[in-house]
Amino acid sequence: MSHIPTRRTTPRPVSAPPAGPSPDGGHDERMAELTRESRMGGLGTENRERVIRRVDMRDFDERRAEITDALWSAATESGFFQITGHGIGGDEVDAAFAAAEKFFALPEEAKGRHPLKKGLNAGWESMTQVRPSTGTADQKESYQLTRPHMAGLWPERELPGFRETLLEFESRCRDVALRVLSCFAERLGMKREFFDHAHDPASPGYQSTLRLLHYFPVPSGAESEGVWRAGAHTDFDCLTLLFQREGQGGLQVCPGKDADGQEWTPVVPAADVITCNIGDMLMRWSDDRLPSTFHRVTGPGPDDDHGDRYSIAFFAQADRDVEIVSPGGTYPPITAAAYLRERISANFAR
Repeated sequence: MSHIPTRRTTPRPVSAPPAGPSPDGGHDERMAELTRESRMGGLGTENRERVIRRVDMRDFDERRAEITDALWSAATESGFFQITGHGIGGDEVDAAFAAAEKFFALPEEAKGRHPLKKGLNAGWESMTQVRPSTGTADQKESYQLTRPHMAGLWPERELPGFRETLLEFESRCRDVALRVLSCFAERLGMKREFFDHAHDPASPGYQSTLRLLHYFPVPSGAESEGVWRAGAHTDFDCLTLLFQREGQGGLQVCPGKDADGQEWTPVVPAADVITCNIGDMLMRWSDDRLPSTFHRVTGPGPDDDHGDRYSIAFFAQADRDVEIVSPGGTYPPITAAAYLRERISANFAR
């Protein structure tokens, strides 16, 4: 396997999804994904016996082999795992959340001056994601930071220091994500630094994203059943890092092997952990050995906090011109840009 991932020198156009079958089999994949996700909208049942494993990342260089074994075992079991000892301090996490809360507290007119750049995953949006699993808009707003596309999107007049805080936090998240991905690379027969080269922040094709999320309050006494803060879905990227606030639950996961039974397991927030999950891009890159898992954010139950819910996610996804080539040849090669286009087309096919 190459030390450096293959990059296409003449990328496929990415402005619009193809109308029919593509050389990459995109049409069939989109329809299969739409069918798969559309059946995940039911309430289902709760399974608290399933364990979301935790992996301690302390002394990483000295314990690399042990950590790699633990990460691989946890990831292949359910696609979801949590890490501790990751090196991002509580003060750094608190500063990022404080910046997020200040941004979302701005008047809509102010946030609207930094609108989402469609196709570039940068800027502010509200109530625009409609999941195939629910057919309704997620009850949230978000702000996306994707480095090459941030011109005009920083609220520098309203929030001094916002830019610096988030750029530093994005960098810290990328370092952690690449540390985890280096372990997976070795298990997949790639060079340890393979994914570092595929996620280059200096590249104009860099498309990893830091996403600030604000889920809206639900009035006390309101009927919670059928209210989805985020409908069931899988992520499109290689690896997601998720930061949650204690007491602000709602995240649930359902591994693929249990999808037919619709058994959902809560992921309880904790201040010192990062919740991680495999995305569709890495599942393809690993010949399906690393599973991308359905997850959702439910509305609060009668005894839960009905107030605002905040989370921060970092999505490590390969640069636009990098080719995803599965080692075992399960899938045909495809650029990361074309792959994300296919996945977005599937998600919004309705």
